[in-house]
Amino acid sequence: MDDLLARLHEGLPNAAVITDPQVTPSYASDMAGFCAAGTPAVVVLPRTVEQVQHVMRTATALRIPVVPQGARTGLSGAANASDGCIVLSLTAMDRILEISTVDRTAVVEPGVVNAVLSRAVAEHGLFYPPDPSSWEQCTIGGNIGTASGGLCCVKYGVTAEYVLGLDVVLADGRLLRTGRRTAKGVAGYDLTRLFVGSEGTLGIVVQAVLALRPAPPRQLALAAEFPSAAAACAAVCAVMEAGLTPSLLELMDRTTVRAVNALGRMGLPESTEALLLAAFDTPDAPADLAAVAALCTAAGASAVVPADDEAESELLLQARRTALTALDALRPATMIDDVCVPRSRLAEMLDGTSEIARKYALTIGVCAHAGDGNTHPVVCFDPADADETARARESFDAIMALGLALGGTITGEHGVGVLKKEWLARELGPVGIETQRAVKHAFDPLGLLNPGKLF
Repeated sequence: MDDLLARLHEGLPNAAVITDPQVTPSYASDMAGFCAAGTPAVVVLPRTVEQVQHVMRTATALRIPVVPQGARTGLSGAANASDGCIVLSLTAMDRILEISTVDRTAVVEPGVVNAVLSRAVAEHGLFYPPDPSSWEQCTIGGNIGTASGGLCCVKYGVTAEYVLGLDVVLADGRLLRTGRRTAKGVAGYDLTRLFVGSEGTLGIVVQAVLALRPAPPRQLALAAEFPSAAAACAAVCAVMEAGLTPSLLELMDRTTVRAVNALGRMGLPESTEALLLAAFDTPDAPADLAAVAALCTAAGASAVVPADDEAESELLLQARRTALTALDALRPATMIDDVCVPRSRLAEMLDGTSEIARKYALTIGVCAHAGDGNTHPVVCFDPADADETARARESFDAIMALGLALGGTITGEHGVGVLKKEWLARELGPVGIETQRAVKHAFDPLGLLNPGKLF
């Protein structure tokens, strides 16, 4: 330990090296449940690329594992510390280095908070679309590490679509530059996309070139109430089949609607079995909403309520934004699943999840990025009750098994981390896992970067 600290201090200021046992445990884990976390030997907060390189050279020389972290808002345990590791927190590297209105790009350090970037580019008439629910806290580096999504993915896609290039410190301290700043570029293997979603297991992202878009018009929204989840999902399929391009298409089941009402007195009808929210940021949003309203009515909606203006739209969308907080309030703890299925199988996913809730006698609310088929079943339970906790874990696995059986994937945007390692192996199969391990070994032959994650 003394040797480690002495070497770290050779390239880092004293304030950047934290060993206080009252402080280091606060860096032990992200927001995932059921994920083991160890005790770090030290936490470092570098401010420069050179300091990150120094940390990795030190770790390689002493064969000490390194766990990179952002804001620790993740939901899979990907940022959890291992015993005796160096926690490499990148939150102090929080500069926006460049915003180009001509190239429509931003160059940022990994600790930049998503919302801070979004507001900064908006001042230039630009738009950074990825918007995870934790956008007020989560960092761009963490978004890249977990390949985050958000509410507007149905139209604009996920983080991976907006990462043009990266500066990455490798396990041995070398600096690798990937990708480009140009609008097009296909030179060599696409290493940039390889690092997106790698959860810090291949290298440390220290700078990113991000694509921006022109700021769209303000969106208008509507809410549609349905007597069943199947009817709401039929409306989702009809909207997508019609070729419409909503900026948001979100669904909340009956449990979630009631939880939102209980928390915020939103005035949503508790008789509804599913609530569908749609929004458009198109030049003629009212006409697009009218088209969606007609499709919802045809699919069996019991009521359709379009917003008259931006303020009313925001009130409607606030219900979706508070969904996870509302479900958190139902029981002492929650497990948030993240299973994505083909849109055509969305109704089966929701009905199957409802059956799993009945089977395990648990409260499970579902909110979903319905336009993507990306569901977030939230298992509510009491960790002080051993039997209920065991049932919660079993139900979580049953939900993932259901998603795979419907042709889906175990994660659409939260990542694998510790929580879903076993399920990644099931989804990819032995050849897929063997190939991924070979990639990991090529970048990190000593296995020092975020060990124990993914596989």
